[in-house]
Amino acid sequence: MPQLSKKSANMPASPIRKLVPSADVAVQKGLNVYYLNIGQPDIPSPVNALAALQDWDIPVISYTRSEGTVEYREALVDYFHSKGFSDLDISNFVVTNGGSEALMFALGLIANPGDEIIIPEPFYANYNGFAVQSEVNVVPISSDIESGFALPPIVDFEKKITEKTRAIVICHPGNPTGYLYSKEELDQLRDLVLKYDLYLISDEVYREFTYDIPHYSVLNYPELKNHVIVIDSESKRFSMCGIRLGAMISRNKELMAAALKFAQARLSPVLISQVIATAAHKDSVQYLQHAKAEYDSRRNYIVKALNQIPGVFVPKPQGAFYCVARLPVEDAEHFAQWMLEEFDYKGETVMVAPNAGFYSTSGKGKNEVRIAYVLEIEELEKAVVVLAAGLEAYQNRD
Repeated sequence: MPQLSKKSANMPASPIRKLVPSADVAVQKGLNVYYLNIGQPDIPSPVNALAALQDWDIPVISYTRSEGTVEYREALVDYFHSKGFSDLDISNFVVTNGGSEALMFALGLIANPGDEIIIPEPFYANYNGFAVQSEVNVVPISSDIESGFALPPIVDFEKKITEKTRAIVICHPGNPTGYLYSKEELDQLRDLVLKYDLYLISDEVYREFTYDIPHYSVLNYPELKNHVIVIDSESKRFSMCGIRLGAMISRNKELMAAALKFAQARLSPVLISQVIATAAHKDSVQYLQHAKAEYDSRRNYIVKALNQIPGVFVPKPQGAFYCVARLPVEDAEHFAQWMLEEFDYKGETVMVAPNAGFYSTSGKGKNEVRIAYVLEIEELEKAVVVLAAGLEAYQNRD
C-alpha cells in the first residue's frame, strides 16, 4: 500500500473533537450529554443574517472575487471603523473560508519550512495542526494557571528568538484560557517584534466578548503597520460557525499583495456566506451587546460554581467564552473519556475538552480541561451537578 506523508503522521488530533466517539457511546446508551467541549454558541444568529438566507434568490451561485466581495469587505471596513480604525479600507482585508484559512495564509506568507513561530501556551489547539501543514515549528512559552494565564515574562520570549523565528502568535482574548492581554503586555510584545523585526499575528476573533477591561487591538500600533496580521472571523461574533467565513487583516501592502495570490489559488470564499455576513453587520450593535451580557452572566456563574467543587481551581477569564479548570485528577483525558463511556448521573453526563491538547509542550495540562460556557445558565447548573458527581465517583472508583 502506498505510504502516507510525514505530515499525516505528525498531524495532531483535535482535543475538542477526539472524544466524539466516546460521546456517541453515551448517546447510544440513552444519556443526555451536556456538551461543554466545543465553542458552538447557542445564541441564535442575527435576524438580518437569517433573513438574507431565507430571501436568497440569486439564480446562479457564482464565484466571488478572490479577496472577497466588495459589499462584504465594505461591511468589515465599517465594523472596524466603529472600533476606531478609520484608516482601514477594503484593500486591508482578504476574506477567507473561516479564520482557520486566514491563519494558514498568514503562516504560508511569512515562514518557510523549518522556520519558527513563538506562541504562549496553552493556545488554540489547531495552531499545532496549522503549523504541521505549513511545515513550521511551534516554539511554546508556557503561561501559568495560577496567574490566570497572563503573558509570560518577556525575557522568556527573547530567549527563544533565533535566526529562524518569524513571528509571535497570540490569541487575544484567549482560547482556551479566556485571558485578555492588557495594553502593557501588548506594549512589551510591540517592542520585541520591532527589536527583532518579527511579525505579530493576533487572533482576535473573540474581541466582542471581553468583560472586565476593554479589548486593545494590536491594530492600535501604527508603528507596527508592516508587522501586524490580525485574524478575524464571523463564527463566534454572530453565532454563525457554520458559514466558515473570516478575514486576514494587515496594513502591510506587500504582504496583502502576496495574500491575494494565495486567495486566487483557492479561487474564492463562499458567496452565500458573504451575503449572510454582510447582512449580519447591519444594525449589529444591540445584538452584540446582548450576546456579551449573556456570556458575562454565564462566566460569572460557571467560574463560581466550578470553584466550589472540592479540588477544582478555575481562574476567572476576562474574555471569550471558555475557562480552564484544573481538576483533582492525574489524567483529565482519561477522566473525560470515563465520564462519557462509564458514568452517568440520573441519565446524564458531561463532555469536556482535555486541555493537554492545547499545549505544545508534552506533559503540560494533563490535569486540566477546557470548558465552553455556551449553554444557558439553567443547563450549566445541571452540567456542574453532573460534573461534581462524576469527579467524586471517579476518585472513589475501584
